[in-house]
Amino acid sequence: MSKALFSTTSFQQEWLTKLEQLRQQIEQQAQTNDEQARFPKQSIQSLIDMGYTSLALPTSYEGSSLSTADLVLFQETLGSMDGSTALSISWHQGVVGEIYEKRVWTEEQLSFFAKEIKKGALVNRAVSEAQTGSPTRGGRPGTHAVRSGDSWVINGEKTFTSMSPYLTYYLVGVWIEEKQAVGFFLIHRDTEGISIRENWDMVGMRSTESHDLVLKNVKVEDFYLVEVNDGSRGNHVNAWMTHIPANYLGIAQAARDYAVTYATEHSPNSISGTISELPNVQTAIGEMELLMMQSRHLIYSVTRAYDDEHTRPHIDNEIGVVKHTVVNNSIHVVDKAMRIVGAKSLELSCPLQRYYRDIRAGLHNPPMDDMTITKLAKKAIDEVNHSNE
Repeated sequence: MSKALFSTTSFQQEWLTKLEQLRQQIEQQAQTNDEQARFPKQSIQSLIDMGYTSLALPTSYEGSSLSTADLVLFQETLGSMDGSTALSISWHQGVVGEIYEKRVWTEEQLSFFAKEIKKGALVNRAVSEAQTGSPTRGGRPGTHAVRSGDSWVINGEKTFTSMSPYLTYYLVGVWIEEKQAVGFFLIHRDTEGISIRENWDMVGMRSTESHDLVLKNVKVEDFYLVEVNDGSRGNHVNAWMTHIPANYLGIAQAARDYAVTYATEHSPNSISGTISELPNVQTAIGEMELLMMQSRHLIYSVTRAYDDEHTRPHIDNEIGVVKHTVVNNSIHVVDKAMRIVGAKSLELSCPLQRYYRDIRAGLHNPPMDDMTITKLAKKAIDEVNHSNE
């Protein structure tokens, strides 16, 4: 099933056309970037130059008020070109979208940052740490900020900081002892005391250059303390995180396309015609289509419901369910694609082996599968308990 069913606005169609113009460039560079664990600088710069990275800004800040359904559609498209390029830029898109939707920053901070984004700045949150694991599990950051006059001094280290050498700003999560709360500082990459430990050496998403961010006596003015989690932030649902499963859905689409094309062209001399006529191959293709259809209808129905002010209040665990379902379905799609293609899928020159490695990374992006299942169970139990009161 084509994603064209979910492209319904002229804005979406316009940007799909623009993104497709980068397909050849992104796909051609993907294999070499993966082999060398090299960041796709040219492709990311092309996205900045065409204005993609400022779409999530509201129109009042000279953006396009990108919706979460728009983001999913565009990131799925980029994911079908190259997973690392897609995931890298989608972190920026998701962070900007969340910031300007939640509006917990001051107006002065929002205006300042919007101007930076319009000038081509890239941002990502730096939250993961070696000792705390995934920030979604609630561990207190080891990175800490201490007041020094009118400024703050920050020390600590962050892991999995995607795009770290190429970001303009790091949105760093810290523990603020004075406030007994977790806060976020917006820190420019040129700030003294910032360094990158280039240790990203993974089998999947190799080109994201998600190195460690090291902060040593980094002095930051009070203006750049942009968020303090004191429990008053309101709606905790962050639908902008659907950018994550959207990328993996795109990778699954690329694997599906490769396998189906291969099946319609491969004709061993043991059969007449191509392997696409074999019942077992048709079963695998049909199962891939089923998984893709399930994933698309779920992710687009949830994001569209979130984008509608009337149904948004009812969105809760659905965001985690989308990530769980789409990522796991996508893993199964790639597996089936590789079964169709056979041992050739393991050749380093075959993109399926890269899809296979990249798709596994989705299991380790937030929220984690076990947390999603636990939340669903607790909600079901709470509903029964409340009904019996």
